[in-house]
Amino acid sequence: MNETVSLGRIAGVRVGVHWSVLVIVVLIALGLARGRFPLAHPGQSTAAYWALAVLTSLVFLASLLAHELAHAIVARRNDVQVDGITLWMLGGAARLRNEAPTPGAELRIAAVGPLTSLVLGGAFTGLAVGLDALRVPGLVVEAVAWLAGINILLAVFNALPAAPLDGGRILRSFLWHRSGDRLRATRGASAAGRALGWLMVAAGLAAVLLGGSLSGLWAALVGWFLIAAATAEARQAELRGVLHGIPVSRVMTHSPVSLPAAVTVAQFLAEAPYGRYRHPAFPVESADGRVAGLVTVELINRVPPQARAMTTIGDVMRPLSEVETTGPDDMVMDLLPRLDASTDRRALVLDAEGRLIGIVTRDDIGRIVTWLTAAGRTRD
Repeated sequence: MNETVSLGRIAGVRVGVHWSVLVIVVLIALGLARGRFPLAHPGQSTAAYWALAVLTSLVFLASLLAHELAHAIVARRNDVQVDGITLWMLGGAARLRNEAPTPGAELRIAAVGPLTSLVLGGAFTGLAVGLDALRVPGLVVEAVAWLAGINILLAVFNALPAAPLDGGRILRSFLWHRSGDRLRATRGASAAGRALGWLMVAAGLAAVLLGGSLSGLWAALVGWFLIAAATAEARQAELRGVLHGIPVSRVMTHSPVSLPAAVTVAQFLAEAPYGRYRHPAFPVESADGRVAGLVTVELINRVPPQARAMTTIGDVMRPLSEVETTGPDDMVMDLLPRLDASTDRRALVLDAEGRLIGIVTRDDIGRIVTWLTAAGRTRD
């Protein structure tokens, strides 16, 4: 889930939000302002209900962020690189660049999330009791009590032993420790995730069809997400098993055709696609021969026809700082999640001196996987 708006960095971790966060904010605020708050404390103004409901929903998002930050901080302490955190409609996601090196590290990274939510739930509970003792308006106490309950519920739900929930990661760490086989452990946790997902879908649809409760649609939606995420996680594990131990140098396209940054878009288009420029993306070199960035046909197509004679490739390229790069000896299975999260789905391969020696795309990896799968290569 890619971020729509960046919120900067917290504790050194990049944080962003996806536009779908607005959905959960609206749903929570609507449920509180039109439901729970008026029922529990009638007689207040509509503006008071809505203002407190919106504030409560934002504090809940902050609770989700704290949950994911805990994952990210513990992951970094266990030698797992963190690309960032994105909040979206169904919660939050910490993007980890590589997997935990040991079952113990996996356990620590997974367990800290529910533990953080449980601590937050306890803190909000204590705050609600204290505010009530101080005779603070009951509407405010109700909001804090709701935050306490939702965080405790979040902790319990995330602790369920089913991937991709935190409890599923805990289950995988146990199975991994017991069997010594990470791939088999992932299969077991993913199977549990699909079972829980189907149970939630069935329960949600039953609530809608038999009980007439539209809240069942939310349970069915979460269940469907669990099924899809658990299935994707199992496939990703199988893929990592196939690619285990394969360096980028075995997969990349060597000595890719590059473009000088000073070439105009019109000159490039005059030679493509029948000359040497017949690919959808090209590394770009500066005047001194160093890699400056990457340009794609999609970026070139954005240049208006009347401006192409005066616009250079260097003007439209994606600078090197925004392009995924890797080394020839890096492992393909470590590069794969970075490619999936990148804008161009490709990476430039640079040697130790920063010279361009190759390019690798998601399609390159897909072809290798097809061949290795046909050859029956699957191992952890």
